Amino acid sequence: MSLGRCATAELSRFIAGGASARHTCYKPSQCTIRSTGDRFRPLQRPIAENRRLLSVSRDRFVAAAEAGRGLTYKDAGVDIDAGSELVRRIAKMAPGIGGFGGLFPLGDSFLVAGTDGVGTKVMLAFETGIHDTIGIDLVAMSVNDIVTSGAKPLFFLDYFATGHLDVDIAEQVIKGIVDGCQQSDCVLLGGETAEMPGLYKEGEYDLSGCAVGIVKKDSVINGKNIVPGDVLIGLPSSGVHSNGFSLVRRVLAQSGLSLKDKLPGGDVTIAEALMAPTVIYVKQVLDLVSKGGVKGMAHITGGGFTENIPRVFPEGLGALIYKDSWEIPTLFKWLQEAGKIEDAEMRRTFNMGIGMVLVVSPETSNRILEDKDNTEKFYRIGEVTSNKGMIFS
Repeated sequence: MSLGRCATAELSRFIAGGASARHTCYKPSQCTIRSTGDRFRPLQRPIAENRRLLSVSRDRFVAAAEAGRGLTYKDAGVDIDAGSELVRRIAKMAPGIGGFGGLFPLGDSFLVAGTDGVGTKVMLAFETGIHDTIGIDLVAMSVNDIVTSGAKPLFFLDYFATGHLDVDIAEQVIKGIVDGCQQSDCVLLGGETAEMPGLYKEGEYDLSGCAVGIVKKDSVINGKNIVPGDVLIGLPSSGVHSNGFSLVRRVLAQSGLSLKDKLPGGDVTIAEALMAPTVIYVKQVLDLVSKGGVKGMAHITGGGFTENIPRVFPEGLGALIYKDSWEIPTLFKWLQEAGKIEDAEMRRTFNMGIGMVLVVSPETSNRILEDKDNTEKFYRIGEVTSNKGMIFS
């Protein structure tokens, strides 16, 4: 989930005096594109550090299983409340932080920027050997954030960090990034490859990226004119996308199944279901926006339904979600059953089959849902209410 700011500088600034580091630009024609500044923080912890933290949380995980209660994201080592508290503290230092993208005025337009990573989904890439789609996930996480403002993505910058550069694997990863940029109609402008021995284990890497787009000031979608009675339109996801994988891996471990096993109730393997790349919504969303009537949008990432949808509402408004208005994908049903995860925890962690939510007027919702030219599936998943909070009924 983007904090609405794009702080891009070399990660090596934090390891000066440590192990030797080599940084290379793998786009020769763009070698002048370099990140500068001193405010960078890694968007994801190095995988080795993630493993250390997960080992710390193992006692909580075992205790939950022994007690017979359902797993939670916190049991898996991820504290959503702590993340929300950090955003609140940052907002005190930099007012305006907290949206899906950060807006920077430029003439009669705004540049809109977002930055993100792919979380511990990379660990499944290591295990499965599937590296050619994780780059799509990387692009998707940022461009899907900035498009919620109605912005058209212009360019993308990536950061690939590893302990020892495996050129063949890196090429597969970058291939996915190129694919993601093509899907979102933006340019891969540049990036950085960081080789840092000792920081990552053999065969491991981490990714982060930054997308910048543009929107006219009079066309910004900010949710300010959302009113009770407006309709929530859901766009389907392809699966877990790129959030909640710490909990996914805990569920998988508890289930006794392997990534090679067939997904219970499905027709693909667990690996295929989990590694399905994040849907890039840019083109279909901008097409809907161009026809008018879209008041707000929420990218359903970290925090799931519960945390993300209210972010686009004016103060005091809430939402009623129609629980049976779309079919919950088999993958989520299996995760909930295998992990004995409570409904509220599922909704707060995963997208539950809906990756993007549009807030529109009732008239606009009718037009979208009745448009026979739409090849995508759209769902009327709820409505805006005058009561603050999220109700599922």
